[in-house]
Amino acid sequence: MSTAKPTAIILAAGLGTRMKSALPKAMHPIAGRPMIRHLLASCDGLFDRIVVVAGPDMEVLERAAAPHATVIQHDRLGTGHATLQAVEHFGTADVAVLYADNPLIRRETIEALLARRRQGDAGLALLAMRPPEAGKYGRVIEEGGYVTRIVEWADASEAERAVGLCNAGVLCASGENLARWLRALKNDNSKGEYYLTDVVAMAVSEGLRAAAVEADSNELRGINSRAELAEAEAVVQWRLRRAALDAGVTMTAPETVFLCADTVFHPDVTVAPHVVFGPGVTVQSNAEIRAFSHLEGCIVGKGAIVGPFARLRPGTELGEESHVGNFVELKATKLGKKSKANHLAYIGDASIGAGTNIGAGTITCNYDGYAKHRTEIGDNVFIGSDSILVAPLSIGDGALVTAGSVITENVAADEMAFGRARQTGKLGQAAAFRAKAQAKKKG
Repeated sequence: MSTAKPTAIILAAGLGTRMKSALPKAMHPIAGRPMIRHLLASCDGLFDRIVVVAGPDMEVLERAAAPHATVIQHDRLGTGHATLQAVEHFGTADVAVLYADNPLIRRETIEALLARRRQGDAGLALLAMRPPEAGKYGRVIEEGGYVTRIVEWADASEAERAVGLCNAGVLCASGENLARWLRALKNDNSKGEYYLTDVVAMAVSEGLRAAAVEADSNELRGINSRAELAEAEAVVQWRLRRAALDAGVTMTAPETVFLCADTVFHPDVTVAPHVVFGPGVTVQSNAEIRAFSHLEGCIVGKGAIVGPFARLRPGTELGEESHVGNFVELKATKLGKKSKANHLAYIGDASIGAGTNIGAGTITCNYDGYAKHRTEIGDNVFIGSDSILVAPLSIGDGALVTAGSVITENVAADEMAFGRARQTGKLGQAAAFRAKAQAKKKG
């Protein structure tokens, strides 16, 4: 048998009618990543080439599938017809057919399918499962350890419906055989479609053996509705949490933490309950993410503390041992080593040096209605509470901005800046004001 790596054909032309969405079904996200990208990640390195079969007007799917080749199924005439659209890409080695709406298949399961086919005793290998509720899945009928046929639920007898082994649709065969079988498919069924599963009967009729590889039904579940999408999300979240725990992350209530497929944790990170990680987050060693925080597109440095109730938006980088406290939001901001913004602040489009303190209520006014502007704050700066920093702005090392200031001009190093109105007082006038107000109310 050839040592060349096989080809993967991923069927992704489904419209997702039951999703009630204009978005192609394969583009609906699970753990912050489109379904198609989950499957491509599992296939990575196992195949010489990957070809995605998309429907017409699915440019968003084609972009998500890049750099892999995409072919178009202009008429949706079934899974066999969809696979046939990619026949020119089969090559001389084996071909595996997978489904974009089965995105939970693990890499190890795909490897097991390919390995079973390489054993050489079976002309075709397929994936099968034993779901808790077999429902209307097609049943896999075996005899002597090999598959003799697949019976669709509508056509199955009571005895066949009692069989627990169900077809997952994923299969692998030589490119030459599969191409021949696909071209011979008939559509003489109630839907008038060309079914990929019919190639199993073709293989058996030619005297070839078909072998089933059983996998966990959670991996092989199809996603055709929003409810099934939510169930798949729960499966993936469980996997991601378990992987994080195994990698040295402490989670006191992991079931309340939501991760993305690309979340990166270094060892000895602590994550409190009710934290959400959006795409593109890296958390370095010994950092602590406290409860009810939301992070996306950011880097949290070693030993940093975030939250509780903090929000880190894309482009944010926290230096070592920095602190971002409750009700603080950072966007496109670099916070230096041991710097702190401990409560009630918005810092956007800013660079903050080491050892700087941002007081409560501080705001960087980074947007003028037309463009974003940056605020540059140096090392060991003290920004007093309730300060408004109007960008573009530069504040030098060691400067001090007094509380309640509106700063519109650059502040030099070691300068103390006041940007507030002078306070005046009128002795005894409070009582006179109250008397006048009460008299007016009675009148």
